[in-house]
Amino acid sequence: MNSGKVLLGVLAGLAAGALMGILLAPDKGSQTRRKILGKGEDFADALKDKFDELADTLTNKFENTQQEAEELISYGKAKYDGAKKA
Repeated sequence: MNSGKVLLGVLAGLAAGALMGILLAPDKGSQTRRKILGKGEDFADALKDKFDELADTLTNKFENTQQEAEELISYGKAKYDGAKKA
């Protein structure tokens, strides 16, 4: 989770730097607004991709944990049945 926070901070820094660069550039207002909109869409897409990646990672971890728990339960039941017969 720590690397996720670092990546989010880097993305926020990049977005802030890009926004400041656009605002300080000597362009017409309409061009500046268009650039800001484009950068905002790029940032939103990058954030969505990162969120999807995080959701996939969490899903995989949950499924792995669930499988391990089921295996542990099966092992425990087998041990119990073995002890019960003995």
